[in-house]
Amino acid sequence: QVQLVESGGGLVQVGGSLRLSCGTSGISFKQSAMSWYRQALGKERDWVATIASDGGTKTYADSVLGRFTISRDNRKNTVYLQMDGLRVEDTAAYYCKAYTPSDYWGQGTQVTVSS
Repeated sequence: QVQLVESGGGLVQVGGSLRLSCGTSGISFKQSAMSWYRQALGKERDWVATIASDGGTKTYADSVLGRFTISRDNRKNTVYLQMDGLRVEDTAAYYCKAYTPSDYWGQGTQVTVSS
């Protein structure tokens, strides 16, 4: 019953933008903070951003601060990641994470930034 499904990834040129979505079901979405993580080929999965359950507090990794924006729609049970000013080093599989009632992960969506 629990599902987190990321979408919106793709191929984009340096300096371009993408908007990722993570639709959820079977979790306590309104009670859960939500996060985005990313994992580049051959590297560990790194935290990117987190948004509080009510959307009031947002935190970001230094590497994306000022370029990425996390948001959520509690009516649609969906969290978003707006990515602007993309760089080659942003290339990775991006994963959505929920925390309530337990930790849950999506399957990932690939973002590739080319020069």
